Amino acid sequence: MKIGITGATGQLGRLVVNKLKEKVSSDNIVALVRSPQKASDLGVEAREADYEKPETLENALEGIETLLLISGSEVGKRTEQHQNVIDAAKKYGVRWIVYTSLLHADTSSISLAEEHRATEAALKDSGIPYTLLRNGWYTENYTGSIQGAVAGGAFIGSAGEGKISAATRADFAEAAVAVLTGEGHQGKVYELAGDEAFTLSDLAAEISRQTGKDIPYKNLPEADYAAALTSFGLPEGLAQAIAGWDVAASHDALYDDSRQLSKLIGRPTTPLSAAVADALKTV
Repeated sequence: MKIGITGATGQLGRLVVNKLKEKVSSDNIVALVRSPQKASDLGVEAREADYEKPETLENALEGIETLLLISGSEVGKRTEQHQNVIDAAKKYGVRWIVYTSLLHADTSSISLAEEHRATEAALKDSGIPYTLLRNGWYTENYTGSIQGAVAGGAFIGSAGEGKISAATRADFAEAAVAVLTGEGHQGKVYELAGDEAFTLSDLAAEISRQTGKDIPYKNLPEADYAAALTSFGLPEGLAQAIAGWDVAASHDALYDDSRQLSKLIGRPTTPLSAAVADALKTV
């Protein structure tokens, strides 16, 4: 059974491929990527598969029985891109699609949810058996800002005291592998999130504890946070989106206490302290 992984050279995709190699033969794994040259270090077959070039998708999916569709990174284009993949999967007889969606995508107030809802609907309409991995926030979405927080003396955001049930990419990758190599997952919807929720104040306190410096959390109005992100070099549209996601988080849009992720991977999710310690290695 050949398993195809879209976006296999991305941050999540690479983790999935490497963990999957521990479970199944490398001969049965196919990296589906825009640039096969960038996948040369993965140790598996790589095929060109560009979400926006249906002709590459059709060739890439030949012989693939199970497909992990990792959501694209181009916000605003993903509905059409994912539809292209689903159409090609239907044409070439893919038997099962596992899709990385968003936590509580059906009800989420986060702007990202709209494209995920559209993709979930397309999967239902396709007639192909599917599984939804509704991934919560990656801890790295926040720990990636630690270096700037330490340098600036404060961790900034607009999430207030919202509870964030984040987990590391490695946790989510392990869950994807557990589903791809397990049984009884078709038709299931998994709400995946970290075991222990934290606020950005909790994160700032953990950074302070590990660095020995006073790094408080400074909550900003949405517009001010977006302006700050723009001043750091982020495109204005992305900065506004990130600030909006934080505001949604302030209303617990990223909170979930079902512990479905740890149940899938058979261990507790990576604690915040470990994620912070890992991030501080590069500071």
